[in-house]
Amino acid sequence: MAHVHHHHELQRDDLATAAQATLEKSGEQWTTMRASVYASLAGFAKPASAYDIADAVSKAEGRRVAANSVYRILDLFVGANLAHRVESANAYIVNAHPDCLHDCIFLVCDGCGQTTHLDDDRVTGDVRAAARAAGFAPVRPVIEVRGQCADCRRALSDAVPAAA
Repeated sequence: MAHVHHHHELQRDDLATAAQATLEKSGEQWTTMRASVYASLAGFAKPASAYDIADAVSKAEGRRVAANSVYRILDLFVGANLAHRVESANAYIVNAHPDCLHDCIFLVCDGCGQTTHLDDDRVTGDVRAAARAAGFAPVRPVIEVRGQCADCRRALSDAVPAAA
């Protein structure tokens, strides 16, 4: 039987407070810019690129924010477990439980872009074990499953007329 993590998903204000505490615990400062980037990232319903985030922060602050500055902050967030990078989309999502360090599995919908984050230590443990057996020292497995979410499958089946 798989060992699957179950977490209470933090809501926006509690999530930002947890993110700040986690970052500060790692010895980093929670600056105004980092808070703005985090709030913007948390506001997206789907994975967001650094450019999406830079645009959102620029609009919110009424000044231009460069994407390269956002990339540096996002790299810090990934390293501190505050965000995850969805590799295939070159985009980021907030980690809804930053105090828990584990590998992640992403289900990425090719229809709408929605990305669901799963935690399954058995699957990622097997990936790490296979890598070690091949003489490779795994650092961070990235597992992404591309397909269609239930909503997109349902919309597609609703759009197909019934056979006569």
